[in-house]
Amino acid sequence: MQSSDLISCLPIKEIHGTLPKEVYDIAVDSRSVQPESVFICIKGYTVDGHDYALQAIESGAKIIITEKYLELDYSRVACIVVDDTTRAIGLLASKFYGYPSKDMTMIGVTGTNGKTSVSGILQNMLQGLKVKSALTGTIGFNLNGVLFDSANTTSDALTTQQMIQRAKNEGCKSMIMEVSSHGLVLGRLTGVDFDIAIFTNLTHDHLDFHGTMEQYGQAKGLLFSQLGQDLQREKHAIVNLDDEWSTRLKEMTGFPVWTYAIQQDAHFQARNIQLRSDCTQFDMKTPEGIFPVRMNLLGEFNVYNALAATTALYTQGYTVPQILEQLEKIPPVKGRMEKLTSDLPISIFIDYAHTPDAIEKAISSVIPYKTQRLIFLVGTGGNRDRSKRPSMAEKASIADYVILTTDDPRDEPYESILSDLEKGMLHDSYACIGNREEAVKHAIAIAEPGDIIIFAGKGHEDYQIIGRKKYPHSDGDIALVAGKLKFQDSPSRS
Repeated sequence: MQSSDLISCLPIKEIHGTLPKEVYDIAVDSRSVQPESVFICIKGYTVDGHDYALQAIESGAKIIITEKYLELDYSRVACIVVDDTTRAIGLLASKFYGYPSKDMTMIGVTGTNGKTSVSGILQNMLQGLKVKSALTGTIGFNLNGVLFDSANTTSDALTTQQMIQRAKNEGCKSMIMEVSSHGLVLGRLTGVDFDIAIFTNLTHDHLDFHGTMEQYGQAKGLLFSQLGQDLQREKHAIVNLDDEWSTRLKEMTGFPVWTYAIQQDAHFQARNIQLRSDCTQFDMKTPEGIFPVRMNLLGEFNVYNALAATTALYTQGYTVPQILEQLEKIPPVKGRMEKLTSDLPISIFIDYAHTPDAIEKAISSVIPYKTQRLIFLVGTGGNRDRSKRPSMAEKASIADYVILTTDDPRDEPYESILSDLEKGMLHDSYACIGNREEAVKHAIAIAEPGDIIIFAGKGHEDYQIIGRKKYPHSDGDIALVAGKLKFQDSPSRS
């Protein structure tokens, strides 16, 4: 690409050296720099890309994008100084890849809880409707059913544009993106042209980053304000009318706003909900009438998720019967109130719940068919928002027996995490076990036939971060092995 054309999208402060005629790649990691490329210096939490400019030049970079003047050999390279290199990535990457998001229906899903489930439901239904699609979020990058790893819920702006370009090249007509508040504030979505913005809910989380719920909510609202102002284009905003923040978000866009709810009268509303151990049933009020629904997804919170996904597809011209035919086929989303398949005399659920609201909803989804005890394991991450920990334990106290543990302790001592959680407990039937593997085994050890166990906090994840390293860990695998040893291999059952 012509370098002068590429950098024309940047608000440039200074240029040092002579620009090359063309460049052929963009990189933010000096280790991946290719000859005749652009290297963008990013200040991370632990690493500053400005310190690797010389390494990038040695690898063939011809343009360095920085936030300050660097002492470089300007006979070999050009340096462009901008105010914010993080935002420059999105501008450069989207232009370099030809703004690929304009060639697909881009669906952004934001909210504290439900992003992964809504995104997964949408992609499943699109596949059933024979629409090629891509999905990026917490579980990784799913391209037409093939899953690739990704580091964050919302990837950096360069990776995001590369994924969109790849999806376009693979013939995808739609792409669903989980949109985190961090990603919005840090400019990771710069250059992504969304067609549909979906809001699930806003509850206590990430206040270590945002400071207040007001700022957290405003961050989520960026997705809606970034839909733009060109009303000649068809775009849609979709909000959960049962969440008070929906009123604020509706004011942030001029495009049509569609609503879904359980409690409020909305465009798509669930009524007569029946929660069962193997399915969920309800009546869905829609613009086309009222339809009975039976789905494999469990819990009231999944009713909200199904409503959100249904509304999104309706705005794309599909009829309600077409949509519900696909909804009723969808298997549970991995790690989201996922019931493990086993012949054990106990019921085991794996869930990603790591906020007070999500914990409350996970528990409420099994209460209707609980016959014996409910054992709930709750863990929270180290070096993250400590203010939510007591509330998480308080919500977990609805269970008969609670196990307080960690999910990714990182560099924070077990005792510190458990002490914060313990402050919220409302009864004495609980245990504090910092080692998560031992905590999972303890849950199985105390379980009796008929009990329900929910392991919350890790969901689909198959690792645990201790210090700065990832170690293999799966709640489900550990639980099933321990359960087999207890219930099936016990001498008393031989």
